[in-house]
Amino acid sequence: MLTFASVNPTATMEPLKHECGVAMVRLRKPLSHFAEKYGTWRYGLNKLALLMEKQHNRGQEGAGFACVKTRAAQGEEFLYRQRAEGASGLEKCLSKASEEIAAFSPSQQADPVFAEQHIPYAGELYMGHLRYSTTGKRGLSFVHPFMRRSNWRAKNMALCANFNLTNVDEVFEEIAAKGQHPRMVADTFILLEQLGHRLDRESERLFQEALAQGLQDRAITRYIEEHINLANVLRTAAPSWDGGYVVCGITGSGEMMAMRDPWGIRPAFWYANEEIVALASERPVLQTSFDITTQDINELLPGQALLVRNDGSYRIEQIITPTDAPQQCSFERIYFSRGNDADIYRERKELGRQLVEPVLKAIDGEISSTVFSYIPNTAESAFYGLEQGFNDYLNQQKRDELAHFFANPPSDPAVATRLLDSIIARHVRTEKVAWKDIKMRTFISDSASRSDLAAHVYDITYDILRPGRDNLVIIDDSIVRGTTLRESILRILDRLHPRRIVIVSSAPQVRYPDYYGIDMASMEEFIAFRAAVALLIERGQEQRLKDIYTACKAQEHLPKEQVYNAVRTLYDGLTQEEISQKMVAMLCPPDVHTEIHLVFQSLEGLHRAIPNHKGDWFFSGHYPTPGGNKRVNQAFIKYYESNY
Repeated sequence: MLTFASVNPTATMEPLKHECGVAMVRLRKPLSHFAEKYGTWRYGLNKLALLMEKQHNRGQEGAGFACVKTRAAQGEEFLYRQRAEGASGLEKCLSKASEEIAAFSPSQQADPVFAEQHIPYAGELYMGHLRYSTTGKRGLSFVHPFMRRSNWRAKNMALCANFNLTNVDEVFEEIAAKGQHPRMVADTFILLEQLGHRLDRESERLFQEALAQGLQDRAITRYIEEHINLANVLRTAAPSWDGGYVVCGITGSGEMMAMRDPWGIRPAFWYANEEIVALASERPVLQTSFDITTQDINELLPGQALLVRNDGSYRIEQIITPTDAPQQCSFERIYFSRGNDADIYRERKELGRQLVEPVLKAIDGEISSTVFSYIPNTAESAFYGLEQGFNDYLNQQKRDELAHFFANPPSDPAVATRLLDSIIARHVRTEKVAWKDIKMRTFISDSASRSDLAAHVYDITYDILRPGRDNLVIIDDSIVRGTTLRESILRILDRLHPRRIVIVSSAPQVRYPDYYGIDMASMEEFIAFRAAVALLIERGQEQRLKDIYTACKAQEHLPKEQVYNAVRTLYDGLTQEEISQKMVAMLCPPDVHTEIHLVFQSLEGLHRAIPNHKGDWFFSGHYPTPGGNKRVNQAFIKYYESNY
């Protein structure tokens, strides 16, 4: 039976699904203010849509948003939600919301007072989420935001997050021990149940306070809604979380919260003025959406929470003491965030500049016989840095040669002119070599045919190299699995018949799984890991694999705080160059006869380029949380037991 399939070219060789996006908007003035000033009461909804659209790179498996109407009339809904699957999820959600709004007459839609009482999504609190699954769980039921319902507005909650918890089982046991019955063991469901439970306790605490003051009926409800403190909710729940996260929530009574993990793994930025409070996963998203400068935006620091009361007042509170050595995700800077952030752009360029020396070695110093290019599009900034670094190198060469020329000028003017011309004309040769092709679709489902189609998702510019004479240097932001190199890139580049191909990664070798967001959990996914294992086997050192397995098993039932990463010894005695050479042997297709080199960023180069984001566990194995160490040992146990 023929089945429909697609081959989807992407921005890089090996796209990683990682780091969901979050967005929040809290209006601090009534809808009539925005209708008068901006011509529509939909200002908040429009800004949320823009914040989410500008973060579409952070999640294309689904999208959703929630809205709270604090001025909804009695008997009217006050908490709305839309969710949809797929890359067009945001468009679907906005379309459905527009349909519900369009059910009202034009005059009703034009009246902001009527709208804030009766029209869906005409609220003051908006929260959105763009999803990439990092658990393999699919379906609309896993698309954020999640909602918890109650007849009491203050006990209603919508929750979304950019996060992965490494200790979901522990948190599950904790809340189950209190008598709750979670519907499933999934981190977002567990968080919703846990936070909902603490929200109930906070409401009940205020209920008792109100009774003690002699309040009754609606006066008690007003007292609860005016005094509820989400900082109390977070302080009693968050200490049990191990992982990277930005957790966002809104309540039916008009409270808003966003909290960042104490290690600073996941990013969050916020902006406030007299009209709004807004938060997003990336800084330039806020800059574009509100036409503001970098200096106007604040970073939510590790362990902090942005809290907005139902009257629109806001504050920052330290919920958990940050760790002594924050571990902000470096992959966020290398790849996942949009490159138009000023700092990220400079850092990515510097990553490229750091690679000048190893690339020089790979091309034997033959700059004049080398063409430099990149894999579109996220490696472009690093390419500019590499190009600038080589220009600086050439300029220094020119200065030295010119100094020698003027100290010892040729006696023949014609010879002097030719020599000067040759020095001045020397330049870095750059070309647009690889092109990302359109999306190809096919009804052919057999793997051989699919692989052949996958080999053509990129195309090349022909006749820009001197066959057999020129080297070709191609920079990408990361090489993780190696699949696309083997099945597509190397074959395509080989059509130009270069003397040698040098594939350059602006990131170091990815050697370990990530448990804080990236959709990689098994050891054998990484070509660097497979190459290291192959080297050990070739050298008769298979015992090391068994020793690592034994060390992992010995820690299997220890508390996570007592566990260390036993897998790191796998790479002892293996240099980055040796592993790279083995990767070439494993990835080079048999029909490609061009000399291939792989050049990776060093850890030292990474830290020089990105000094303020030290989270490098996917490269170094230094996990920031105890749960990371426990999970990587479990991954090696699974690998070893499946293969030996």
